[in-house]
Amino acid sequence: MWSQVYNPFNNATLSTIAAAIPVVLLLVMIASGKVKAHIAAVIALLAAIAVSVFLFTMPTGLATRAALFGVATGMFPIGWIILNVIFLYRLTVERGYFATLQQSVGNITTDRRLQLLLVAFAFGAFFEGAGGFGTPVAVTGAILIGLGFSPLAASGLSLIANTAPVAFGALGAPIQGLASVTGFDPYVLGAMVGRQLPFFSLIVPFWLIAVFAGLRGMMQIWPAILVCGVSFAIPQFLISNYINPWIVDIGASLICMACLVGFMRIWHPKEIWTSPALRTRDDSVGTLTRPAPLSAATPTMTPQVDRGEVFRAWVPWIILSVIVAIWGTGWFKALVNPIFTWSYPVPGLHNMVQKVAPIVANPTAEPAVFAFTYLSYTGTGVLIAAIIAGFVMGFSPLRLITAWFETIWVLRYSLITIAAMLAIGTLTRFSGVDATLGLAFAGTGILYPFFGTLLGWLGVALTGSDTASNVLFGGLQKITSNQLGLSPILMAAANSSGGVMGKMIDAQSIVVASTATNWFGHEGSILRFVFWHSIVLACLVGGLVMLQAYVHPFTEMVLH
Repeated sequence: MWSQVYNPFNNATLSTIAAAIPVVLLLVMIASGKVKAHIAAVIALLAAIAVSVFLFTMPTGLATRAALFGVATGMFPIGWIILNVIFLYRLTVERGYFATLQQSVGNITTDRRLQLLLVAFAFGAFFEGAGGFGTPVAVTGAILIGLGFSPLAASGLSLIANTAPVAFGALGAPIQGLASVTGFDPYVLGAMVGRQLPFFSLIVPFWLIAVFAGLRGMMQIWPAILVCGVSFAIPQFLISNYINPWIVDIGASLICMACLVGFMRIWHPKEIWTSPALRTRDDSVGTLTRPAPLSAATPTMTPQVDRGEVFRAWVPWIILSVIVAIWGTGWFKALVNPIFTWSYPVPGLHNMVQKVAPIVANPTAEPAVFAFTYLSYTGTGVLIAAIIAGFVMGFSPLRLITAWFETIWVLRYSLITIAAMLAIGTLTRFSGVDATLGLAFAGTGILYPFFGTLLGWLGVALTGSDTASNVLFGGLQKITSNQLGLSPILMAAANSSGGVMGKMIDAQSIVVASTATNWFGHEGSILRFVFWHSIVLACLVGGLVMLQAYVHPFTEMVLH
């Protein structure tokens, strides 16, 4: 058995610098934009192995096994979820069902502000929950451009709207990643995040419309904005705390869309807002490839589609929602896991690494068991839903098989990135590198809840993924909060909640936005537009976490 070493140089500063090498290297490569994410992740993984072995004295065999263990946990369940969700999405695009959804949304309302609430916030949240990883920005950006919005408005506002749902995106992949590296129950982590983000689910719709139409334009439709925020925030809290963290975004977004559409049937703004451009200076208006609509009487709208076509377009996503809801329940897992599970204690790693003081009071062995619960994986439920939906849409079995393998090819780099990211996070946990960083962060003392939250924001801003940020910094948050006497579950959740505000400024999302809106070469303009919104919202999350950590009523709400 090998005992972890937290200060190999007998100098806290030098040891901290050494421990930071893999993470800093990864973030710098991604931030530079010159190294592709999957290559950067693999290089950083090799650096993490070298640091663990040569600087922190971890035996080479243990380091290799820990990295491979991380690769396995990266592919199952996280990569498995993403693969099958994108598979379903691609099927709907191929059959034209997605185009029908786009057409139907454009015909619900002519007011630009209401279109933003419905498309960028509510509809985007649905796709964040179903796919995540850039999918909602690509989808909503393309729809908004199709409805006549300016490129900057379509791209920038899609990024701002895609914040509050991110922590539960891709069927809870960020929560699953956080659970993988902290050892906490994902249900507990999801519940904690669900006690933080609903505040911002109320704020973001108001923020979104104020950025687009100004304060006056926002106040003109405040009842609709309130309905939008409340109908998303309350289900977000209830589902995350009393059902499961996997279907939070899907459930909340469907309820939000239903409430918003229903409200728009009985309420209309006195003034219809038809301008497709931002209220502030918007130089992208001149780059529109066709004239923008001038009035409510002459909007650029999509052709009318009958209700039957719209319903058929929603059927695949209804099937997905139902099956995922079943797969996420405790009774279903209790039913299938005793039969369809393969538990594999990793030989040469399981209970072969020992945590020691000051990280733990008494020496504690680190378990390494890969629980391959293949039937109850959420990704398996998604695959079954995709197959059922594929048959409903008229696909042949042969086409479904070929389409699935095509999806693997399309996502090959994303899957490599996810696997490498999880390998880094798992290796740093077993090598004690994250413990060394956590001991350094504990030096921020009473302000740690605020800066710990901003650490999550920085991680997402540079990696482009709340899941990746949680994997990289989740263990650090746990260790540091234990050192400071804070709730480790609170700070682990804060990493994810703070991280969502970094989503709008990460390079990956900005490139996706510029691509979806055909505004190539203007990524710098998009970044400048959203940058300060990202910082201010992240600081607000940090302030909330400070209240939850230290103010008694908030603390009671968080811990009980």
